Amino acid sequence: MIHQRPGLRRHQGRLGRQSLSSPFGLYRPDMEHDACGVGMTCHIKGEKSHDIVADALKILLHLAHRGAAGCDEASGDGAGILIQMPDDFLREAELGFRLPDVGDYGAGLVFLPVDDAQRRWCMQQLEASIWEADQAFLGWRKVPVVSGALGDLAREAEPSVYQAFVRKNPKISDTAGLEEALFLIRKAAERRVLASDLPEKRYFHIPSLSCRTLVYKGMFLAHQVGAYYPDLASPAMTSALAVVHQRYSTNTFPAWHLAQPFRYLCHNGEINTLKSNLNWMAARQHQFRTDRFGGDVSRILPAIAPGGSDSAALDNAVELLCRTGRSLPHAMMMLIPEAWQHHETMDDDRRAF
Repeated sequence: MIHQRPGLRRHQGRLGRQSLSSPFGLYRPDMEHDACGVGMTCHIKGEKSHDIVADALKILLHLAHRGAAGCDEASGDGAGILIQMPDDFLREAELGFRLPDVGDYGAGLVFLPVDDAQRRWCMQQLEASIWEADQAFLGWRKVPVVSGALGDLAREAEPSVYQAFVRKNPKISDTAGLEEALFLIRKAAERRVLASDLPEKRYFHIPSLSCRTLVYKGMFLAHQVGAYYPDLASPAMTSALAVVHQRYSTNTFPAWHLAQPFRYLCHNGEINTLKSNLNWMAARQHQFRTDRFGGDVSRILPAIAPGGSDSAALDNAVELLCRTGRSLPHAMMMLIPEAWQHHETMDDDRRAF
């Protein structure tokens, strides 16, 4: 679902719904389409505003019929929003430390255990991963949440929700280098916790860790995203784009970490060759070779995080290909290849690709 521009809404109000059968501004009726459970808003010139965030949450409300509820009817399969890094908002928040310039820091949402000791241990693993990657750990922010907005099942599985902040090493010259460092930090922390015998390690998850984007998500119904995260109502919470998703889990159980958007995509599952894909990735990952990451491929393994959905696995694969040097269009064409069989006019190079 692509959100209409304000001008189009005004045009529709003046002339009625029949006006949508005619082109207006950038609107073309032949491009009208829908996408199950997914929506986005953006400003075509990249101007940030709170309206983009607020309108995206309105889209999510209109997608409520695309999602699913649990047996208590107040626990959803998952919903969330991805936005650009809300620098203005974060600078107004009481962080207890000073943020570097835009592009010189990364931040991310982190789900953590409820038990104090186990939560502190997981925090220490992420902090250690940051320092070992030669970056600087800035601090934590406990994200305000309204647990009363949740259904019983979602509240029983509710993690502690924090944001972590990382300062870029001055030796890194651009945001791409910082994004790569943040990727390695996240993978290292995930391996540490996964290999532990921590009773509550299932709570640990990093929905996003980036200098460009920030994700707010959880085991929600559509209307609970904004209700659970008061941050999203702040006028200082601005972005030039926002992507929302409402989940209907079909081959996995609902879970906080499986809510979407993921780090790179929203996707509605139903990959018929899932087990084969996972097996082939597991078999091939130790044959990976790259000049990145100091030539040490083990730093990015496992390629596909265990316990995920088919959509989560696809997101892991997109991230892997992009982090190792391919463009996003290139990665998508590899993962969702164009139909080539019986295509008699396709040239040999394209068929080979």
